[in-house]
Amino acid sequence: MRDKSNPEGQRVGVYVDGFNMYYGLRELGGRRFLWLDLLGMATRVLRPHQRLVGLNYFSAPIRDDPPATARQQVYLAALECSGARVVLGRFQEQKCRCRACGHKWRTYAEKQSDVALAAAMVDDVATGRVDAVMVVSADSDLCAAVHVIRRIDAVRGTKTRVVTVFPPRRRSESLRQVSDAWLPLGDAIVRQSQFPEVVCGPDGVEYRRPAYWN
Repeated sequence: MRDKSNPEGQRVGVYVDGFNMYYGLRELGGRRFLWLDLLGMATRVLRPHQRLVGLNYFSAPIRDDPPATARQQVYLAALECSGARVVLGRFQEQKCRCRACGHKWRTYAEKQSDVALAAAMVDDVATGRVDAVMVVSADSDLCAAVHVIRRIDAVRGTKTRVVTVFPPRRRSESLRQVSDAWLPLGDAIVRQSQFPEVVCGPDGVEYRRPAYWN
């Protein structure tokens, strides 16, 4: 099976698991590193023969917390200004009950974003938009998508390089085993890849780093 060749450099699509990244950043430095420029981060990880052709960020809108919702909206707008594609799933309400005491409460489970990430990755490979994929996650459920990519490669007789980047303090042995290469997202790259305090959109609108993240 031959590697995909491209005279203009290996085209890389990047697919970021937003919540996996969020919790890794929180463990790394609390709120200090949440204003993360994902395109800047990806560019620092790419090799000289590679070029970024798309960065996709998958998350879900926060519910029942207006201040957190506002901060998330500002961050998503900053990402879009930088050229990232933002794909939002949803949170589904779930009712829980303690078997011991009978106490009831509600919680929310993230839905669709991991499926959307897997589908986007497979679609880009199947339609020939990328020569390599960079998965930024430690969710072992994404192994299924990698297996589909391998089957596409087998039919075509070419090889799509799969690189997994583990968010800070995150790792999946299953993803590591199915990847051609893997690396942890280092603390230095996270620090170097922060947005400036103010991100300006093409329409002149300014998006400022939330004070709560300082």
